[in-house]
Amino acid sequence: MAVSAPGDDVLGGLRRDLSEQGFRFVEGATIRALLEQRHPLDDWAGFAASWNELGPDTYLASRGRERKRRYAAYSVSVDGGIKREPHQPHYQPLQYNPLQGGIDRWFDPVLPAVAESSSLRAILEFSRDLFTGLRPGIAAWQLELHQFRIEARSGMAGEPTPEGVHRDGVDYVLVLLVDRANIAEGTTTIHAEDGRELGHFTLTAPFDAALVDDSRVLHGVTAVTPIDAAKPAHRDVLVVTYRALR
Repeated sequence: MAVSAPGDDVLGGLRRDLSEQGFRFVEGATIRALLEQRHPLDDWAGFAASWNELGPDTYLASRGRERKRRYAAYSVSVDGGIKREPHQPHYQPLQYNPLQGGIDRWFDPVLPAVAESSSLRAILEFSRDLFTGLRPGIAAWQLELHQFRIEARSGMAGEPTPEGVHRDGVDYVLVLLVDRANIAEGTTTIHAEDGRELGHFTLTAPFDAALVDDSRVLHGVTAVTPIDAAKPAHRDVLVVTYRALR
């Protein structure tokens, strides 16, 4: 008789919670263990350091200086293969992003060393296994990858979600904390269609993660402020979104 691996049981629990409530906070130790089952994380330090090489989000005008990012698009096939697609713009309809929707937004691409890292491969394979298990009838997915750094300064809070409480216009979202330095606040809130808050939590340690069923709930993150105004402050996250291709 086949015996399920411990990771299979954990994945099953995450899928059950997503199916029942539309979101899930997962502590970093759990995510790290799931990633290490797929690939070693011996290059994590270099992976995390790549957030120092992000360019400004010029679409936010003056606020772009506090929000930096890189972007990549992938396809995920029915057999589980993950392929990086040619660099392309990120697009969201106005209904999902009233602040910056309705236009093609070009961001600096994710660097090859990051895309080829063992750490990123582990993250992409984990998210593929998790979300594909929720929608086994889907033949292919569009996967989008965003590296975000939100900076905060004295008198200038950083806004992780300048569009406010929103949907991304996809099926599923993984938000993974990579680093958090000299930052206060940054609480993730989850909301129902009618605006009711369904839950909240704060990503505080590397590998802490938020899983969101974007078709069912809305999410937002409160502004971040520096703990010590005299020192640099930032919040680094990796956002991975999955949209079913039918």
